[in-house]
Amino acid sequence: MPKTTNRSTQLHTLLTQLNLGAMADVFADMALRAAKEGLSHEAYLYELARLETVQRTQRRTARLVRASGLPVEKTFRTLSLSRLSPSLQLQLERLKSASFLETATNIIAIGKPGVGKSHCLAAVGYAVIEAGYPVLWTPTSTLVQRLLAAKRDLRLPQELAKLDKFTCVILDDIGYVQHDRDEMEVLFTFLAERYERKSVMITTNLVFSEWERIFKNPMTTMAAIDRLVHHSVILDMMSVESYRAEEASQQQLSSTRPEKPSSKRASLDEAVASLRDAAPSSMVTQEGPLGSGGESISAQRLGAGSSMGNLLIANIQSARLIATDGTV
Repeated sequence: MPKTTNRSTQLHTLLTQLNLGAMADVFADMALRAAKEGLSHEAYLYELARLETVQRTQRRTARLVRASGLPVEKTFRTLSLSRLSPSLQLQLERLKSASFLETATNIIAIGKPGVGKSHCLAAVGYAVIEAGYPVLWTPTSTLVQRLLAAKRDLRLPQELAKLDKFTCVILDDIGYVQHDRDEMEVLFTFLAERYERKSVMITTNLVFSEWERIFKNPMTTMAAIDRLVHHSVILDMMSVESYRAEEASQQQLSSTRPEKPSSKRASLDEAVASLRDAAPSSMVTQEGPLGSGGESISAQRLGAGSSMGNLLIANIQSARLIATDGTV
C-alpha cells in the first residue's frame, strides 16, 4: 500500500512538471472509475487527454478575453438580433465561424450612433476568440496615440510588430476623431501594414464619401478605403434605428401616460362603498327561517362574540385595506 501511495504521488508530480495539471488533478479518480466500468487502458488515457484539452482551451479563452479589451457582456447572447434586418442577421451568423480570418477579410460596420455597431463587432470578436484567435479591441483614438508615441520614440516598427500578434484588431469609432497629419499618417501606416495579411474590423458613423474628414488628403483617403474594402464585408446599418432613442421614447411615453385604475381596484372600491353604506345600520338582510318577508337581522343579534359577526367586521376591514394598498 505505501508503494502504491508513493507511485500515485510521484505520478502527480510528473504530470504537474509536464504542465498537465488537469490530468494530475483527476487521474486517481478516473482510475477508480475505469476499474468500476471496465474501461480499457486506451479509453482511460483518452478521457484524461480529453479533460486536459478542455481545461487548456478554457484557460486559453479566458486569457485571450482578458488581453482583448473587449467590452464586457457585448456578446451574441446579449445582442438583440430582432432589431436588425434578415440580411444583417445572416451576415453576422456567417461571421461567427471566424472563417473570414483565413483570407484576411476586413469587417466594416457603418451606421448612425446608437444602432449597435460596436455591440455587433464585439460579439464577433468574442466568437473569434472562442475559435482560438487573439483579438484586440481599441478605440481608434487610443490606437492612434499609441502609434504616434511609438513614432516619436523611433520604435514604430516594434509597435506594429506587437499589434501584428493579434489576428484581428477592432477599431471602434474611427469617424469620431478628427486627426492631424501625423495621426493620419500612423493610422494609414497601420492599415497598410495589415493589408491582405491580418483582418481589421471597424465601426464608423461616416459613409465612405465622408472619410476625407479622417485622412484629410483625398489620395490618402482613396488609398485607405481601397485597402479596406478590397477584401471586406460591409455591415450596412444606416437604416437601423437607434436603440438609445427607442428606449428614451418608451420611457417618455410611460412617464406621460396617465394611470388607469385596474378593474380589480374599481370593483373593490364599489364593494367598500356598499359595505360602508351597510355598516352604519349594522344590518344584514336574510330571507329564510331566521326572518320571513325580508326581516332584518342585526349584527348585534348575532352576538357580540359571534364568529359570523366577527367575520363581517373582518371582511369590511380587509376590503378597506386591499383598496388602500391597491393589490389583491
